[in-house]
Amino acid sequence: MEFRNVSFRYPGTETWALKHISLTFRAGERLAVVGQNGSGKTTFIKLLCRLYEPDEGSILLNGTDIREYDIEEYRKIFSVVFQDYQLFSFSLAQNVAAGMEPDGNRVTGCLQRAGFGERLSGMPLGTDTCLYKDFEENGVEISGGEAQKIALARALYKDAPIVVLDEPTAALDPAAEYEIYSRFNDIVGNKAAIYISHRLSSCRFCDDIAVFNKGELVQRGSHEELVCREEGKYFELWNAQAQHYAE
Repeated sequence: MEFRNVSFRYPGTETWALKHISLTFRAGERLAVVGQNGSGKTTFIKLLCRLYEPDEGSILLNGTDIREYDIEEYRKIFSVVFQDYQLFSFSLAQNVAAGMEPDGNRVTGCLQRAGFGERLSGMPLGTDTCLYKDFEENGVEISGGEAQKIALARALYKDAPIVVLDEPTAALDPAAEYEIYSRFNDIVGNKAAIYISHRLSSCRFCDDIAVFNKGELVQRGSHEELVCREEGKYFELWNAQAQHYAE
């Protein structure tokens, strides 16, 4: 996939959310996109998934402008967990499968891969347990961190070739967050993965990191390469965050 000189601004504003973005990534690669809030990370993903169209430039899949593909067929290649994902007052299995006839074994496997296995073992009806109490008095309330794991399992269940995770561990405690990072390659397998975060420590497992700032792509490289460039934005962000953990 290639972004070729892509710029975009939201309707009703003169401010560019993205400006002249050019980058390429390929099947099987792990790309982390980092930057401060408002730097354009989520806008980048929304354009990639064709939720918006570029105002300038083009996005290519295998050399073809993505606007030439059938939009529903194109979107099938992505499994996405956005920051504003939703769970519903249906069974756990239906939430994971995003449908009314889930494959029970597949649902269980995806939940275990997403780190929800221990919580699942305590569910009174297993994957048939209803979430929340809107329709079922015996529905189960879940925490924000548990909800994020279910959303991750939903992305795995879709089994699309490109996995996109937008701040997927924001509600997890440090131990649960580390569990996801340490097993990330096992979770994603041989799929291409794009990982969005403003917390740089969570992106070190990605060999390729794209640094966004004020809508522009300002740096790209591995953590080891970027952290050595003292004049760069990545070095600035890394040290600003690291000081909170230093003794």
